[in-house]
Amino acid sequence: MANTVTFNKFDYVQKMRARIAKPSCWADVLNVKYTNNRAITNSHMSAEPDAASLTRGTAYNYQDFDLTADTLTIDVDKVIPMLIDEADRYQQSYVDQMSIADFQGKKMEEYIEAQMLAQHASFKDFGVTDLSNTGDDDTTAITVSAFNIDDIIRAVRRKIYSNNGVDFAVEKGIFFVWRPEDFEFLEAFVQANGFNEADIALKNGIPVQKAFRYMGVDHYLSTQHTSGHVFCGIKRTMELGILRGTFGKTKFIEDPGNVSGLGIVTRIDYGWNAPAQLAEFFIDLNVA
Repeated sequence: MANTVTFNKFDYVQKMRARIAKPSCWADVLNVKYTNNRAITNSHMSAEPDAASLTRGTAYNYQDFDLTADTLTIDVDKVIPMLIDEADRYQQSYVDQMSIADFQGKKMEEYIEAQMLAQHASFKDFGVTDLSNTGDDDTTAITVSAFNIDDIIRAVRRKIYSNNGVDFAVEKGIFFVWRPEDFEFLEAFVQANGFNEADIALKNGIPVQKAFRYMGVDHYLSTQHTSGHVFCGIKRTMELGILRGTFGKTKFIEDPGNVSGLGIVTRIDYGWNAPAQLAEFFIDLNVA
């Protein structure tokens, strides 16, 4: 006779939260802000004072500067509802319950990562003429290969540096979120140059199969890309706001809608912001 285990709601929540808390690409490259506020308003200096001439013994003039508001608004709401039939609920093992919790957390992680990569319209374009240094902000797709992937990395760095991003890049770090086929080309290039991925793993807990550091850049693997687009730039410039009060929380609803069973509902409330003063530092690499 099979053992029956009453649905362990406390352990379910802890297991789901543990899955969400695992080191991930989106949490590493975004500036993630957890808050219960609907809007977070910052400002940037949109008109700056310049160094002015000074003659000894004479008065100088003050210069004006302008501050422009920049707002991150948390106004997108998504829910992941699951129904466990009443009979299935009692026929599941404890391991089955924890697998469902892990699955629900995994789906939330994947959704956030996919939405991050879907923001490419807010990023600065990088295409064929950017790669050859004959133009800027090109949308013409680049065909990535093992022969040019190092050139792409250097060209993106050059674009960042040319826009006065070198100090910011040193402070925050540069990243690429590659597709599986691009990641394979990068691995081939790394191995051909005498390196092993295990020797250059990141120190943030993401396994080397999904991320490593090479050429002074952190490289991540994702399967959630919008077709034709790769995300790269300076870390923690693109902003993601997450409502603290609902993130990682779960509601258990008995017989939802008069359906015999247990409803398990978790949600995420979030919003995106691409700060105008950092616009050159989150890049949409257009790829074939």
